[in-house]
Amino acid sequence: MLIGLIGKANVGKSTFFSASTDNIVNIANYPFTTVKPNLGVCHVRIKCVCTEFRVKDNPVHSICIDGIRFVPIQIIDVAGLVPGAHEGKGLGNKFLDDARQADALIHVIDVSGSTDSDGRPLAPGTGDPLEDIRFVEEEFDLWLVSIIKRDWDNIRELDSSGLNTNQILKKRLSGFGVTESAIDKVLNKLNLHNKKIRSWTEQEIFEFCKDTRRIVKPVVIAANKADVLTSQNYLEKIMEKYTHVIPCTSEFEMLLRKAVKNGFVHYLPGDDSFESKGNVQLSDKQKHALQIVSNFIKKHGSTGVQETLNVACFDLLRKKVVYPVEDESKLTDKKGNILPEAYLLNEESTAKDLANVIHQELGKGFLFAIDVRTKKRLGADYKLKNNDVIKIVSATSRK
Repeated sequence: MLIGLIGKANVGKSTFFSASTDNIVNIANYPFTTVKPNLGVCHVRIKCVCTEFRVKDNPVHSICIDGIRFVPIQIIDVAGLVPGAHEGKGLGNKFLDDARQADALIHVIDVSGSTDSDGRPLAPGTGDPLEDIRFVEEEFDLWLVSIIKRDWDNIRELDSSGLNTNQILKKRLSGFGVTESAIDKVLNKLNLHNKKIRSWTEQEIFEFCKDTRRIVKPVVIAANKADVLTSQNYLEKIMEKYTHVIPCTSEFEMLLRKAVKNGFVHYLPGDDSFESKGNVQLSDKQKHALQIVSNFIKKHGSTGVQETLNVACFDLLRKKVVYPVEDESKLTDKKGNILPEAYLLNEESTAKDLANVIHQELGKGFLFAIDVRTKKRLGADYKLKNNDVIKIVSATSRK
């Protein structure tokens, strides 16, 4: 799963990226957090099933601290966007190519209104974050319009070739990850199923692209700099118009993670509070900074960074968490690791899908699965539930 981090310049996008990819705790053998300069590893936060089974787990690729499991996902810091990106202005082509790869998008905005459309500083409250959201969405939509309209004569030929509208559009938008079901849904909504593409109006093309983008690239808005006084009025207006909006301050998350590493506080990303360690002497300046962070968290419930990642994963992409084990009585893998893996799977995933994710050979030889809680045998088509603990029985595993 890949989450794209988008936004114009100077809104705190790089700080959000740094805060989300910084190690939660210092673990010597834990994998990298930065894969490439703009590609990193962050985590979604869930309550681990180890608390239910009352075992001390030892995850292999994720982290469990005090019964909280942090499962890794990838995040890409997409090139900054400027008006006209769909025409190649600024780093428009790179922005759109990077964003194309993402399954969902986090749009970081300056909710305090202290930057203009090019990211230049303004007096707080004089910018327009609502306009920032609108122009980013429009750039995406116009980019899709340009893809559909590219070689317009060729699409007219396809229109007369016997291919249906769905097939033509899927072929044209294949690089954007558009599925036939998504296209079908939009065509039905706009009553365009039986209308030849060559006779679509400019407005119909734009509306198709806009609705398609909303389905295949869902967005959560990270309303950054929400600690600035001028943010409240904008925040209320944005929340009235958009569904997934998280007030956040990525600088506060960075501050807390540094405080954890320096041994000043006890804090896990996404916590609704933090505790100063009693044996640490803090300066008045440090105490003041931590008090400001504490006041923000009391008001909003968290710094917003971890919540934004979780919303992207579980609300937008509707992922579910499944724990595969080999020994259902001990909850271990063949090496004795307890609850070693936590897989993020799609909403419609089945027991056989899980087998294929673990290893292709396991899927090929799939016989049945076992629900560890109930001890029931499950068929290949069993639809997995969130927090299922599953043993896969395969012909390959019995050799």
